Amino acid sequence: MKKIALIATAAVVLLSGCATTLRSDVTSFNAWSAEARDQSYAFEAPQGADDTLEYRSYQLLVARELDKLGLHQAAEKQPAQLLVGMKFSTIDHPVRILEAQDPFMAGPYWGPGWGRYGWGYSRLGYRPYFYDPFGYGAPVMVTERIKHEYQRQLRITINGTDGRKLYDVTVNNTSRVAATPQVMPALVQSAFTGFPGQNGVPRRVDLELKPQTETAPVAPAKAG
Repeated sequence: MKKIALIATAAVVLLSGCATTLRSDVTSFNAWSAEARDQSYAFEAPQGADDTLEYRSYQLLVARELDKLGLHQAAEKQPAQLLVGMKFSTIDHPVRILEAQDPFMAGPYWGPGWGRYGWGYSRLGYRPYFYDPFGYGAPVMVTERIKHEYQRQLRITINGTDGRKLYDVTVNNTSRVAATPQVMPALVQSAFTGFPGQNGVPRRVDLELKPQTETAPVAPAKAG
């Protein structure tokens, strides 16, 4: 028993140390040039119901990636050379799953039995294969559970204040993570991985989903 307990404890430690990987499908289009580096930018002001503290916190995630590209955010009330737009959506897709189980046999079966192919022996099998629950009148337990899959899309655009289209990227992801703030850092990072990328060529980006340990400060929205 002690040996079994030690094995079970080791398994828990190994599982707790495994990192979750978030896979996203990324497609970008760009007319980026070296001249765009070191330019200033401002965020397009979110409209109506989109103007939330959550939205502004995601703007900060985008700002961090833009800083890595050599861009800098224009000071308040100062003109900017680039305008950055962002939109995101989350759709919950619940999936109904029905599972049937023979309550009288839940494990492996060894020995003779009657199945669709007649009476015989099996070295190793499962009883439902050799046993017809309907022929014997045994009840079948059916359980129902709902599995949620969350489909998310993030789109980020960078345009010149003169109307030039410079960068347009869309990130699509489907996962079972319910909290959007938990996955958004990875989605934003995916949008700029391999920047600016090949025009219209879809690519897969796998990033480690890191647990959140602190609340990010809120970035102020800039008027366009």
